[in-house]
Amino acid sequence: MKALDINQILGHIEDTVRSHEIETGAYSRWTLGSRSTGINPYGCADAANILYTLNRFPKEAEIRTKWIAVLQSLQDPITGLFSEGTHLPVHTTAHCLGALELFDAGPLYPVSAWEAYRDTDKLHDLLNGLDWEHEKGCGHIGAAVYAIFALCDMSAEHPLPDDWRESYFDWFDSNCDPETGVWRKGHLTDGASITQRMGSAFHFYFNYSHARRSFPYPEALIDCCLDRCHTPNGYTGYPRFGEQFHYIEMDWVYCLNRASRQTPHRFHEIRQALYEFAAEYVNYLNQVEWESDPGADDLHMLFGTLCCLAELQQALPGVIHSSEPLRLVLDRRPFI
Repeated sequence: MKALDINQILGHIEDTVRSHEIETGAYSRWTLGSRSTGINPYGCADAANILYTLNRFPKEAEIRTKWIAVLQSLQDPITGLFSEGTHLPVHTTAHCLGALELFDAGPLYPVSAWEAYRDTDKLHDLLNGLDWEHEKGCGHIGAAVYAIFALCDMSAEHPLPDDWRESYFDWFDSNCDPETGVWRKGHLTDGASITQRMGSAFHFYFNYSHARRSFPYPEALIDCCLDRCHTPNGYTGYPRFGEQFHYIEMDWVYCLNRASRQTPHRFHEIRQALYEFAAEYVNYLNQVEWESDPGADDLHMLFGTLCCLAELQQALPGVIHSSEPLRLVLDRRPFI
């Protein structure tokens, strides 16, 4: 396999983060168009995530303290939630908590709005009540409830009951579809594309990886990614797959790579598929007009793209070349 150099791409990404800085620790999410250019939870969290991935994370105690203070200031003291209009508050909250964890820090206030789900019966009611037919918010909500508690419990005075994690993963084990490796068994209608369902499943699988749990049906997940998500005419439901700033590419790469760690099933096919995708993806990113592309200007979507490059670098040793190896935040804590 021919080596693919991404140093120029990483340089553009670092420059983009720098252009979004308002003051130390405070970042806008966007700088182009009519979208708000003020301080933004995703701007701040994703600047931290990106710099961590690039090995450019702040080291000085004084600077780190300012970053922590900015992120903590965005939390609602009553509900404990972080909010931003493009995502559900539960997603924004888990995302900001994940950024704080990079600084070995946590929120100022308890996430009171979600405390009820420490009760496993209420947790199961939440998961059973999600719109699995149309895949609306399932991945974000179902993954964030685990991530919020996992991240908060690192310094919590009242940690989760011992059986909470077992109950969480038992539910997902029992409800995973054995033919596709995605969720939810018995609810796989035409309300959402199979690629969308795989993208949702990715969120649960990074929780599985964080908890060092085995995937329920890794062979089925591999078949789903290779045979059902990816067709000769493109990726089902995503016509610009690999030519955009998005998370769905990371979802596909992560599911394939992490499932292949648990089974030899179609191992060489997976590596070939990942390499062919990587070559096209890197070629696309090398042709982007970085200063004017609205996708590249969105720090949240830019972070998703960088995560995909970091996962590809792990999946294809020696192929994705950068002067310094990328660090994937999901190898440290859950949620993106």
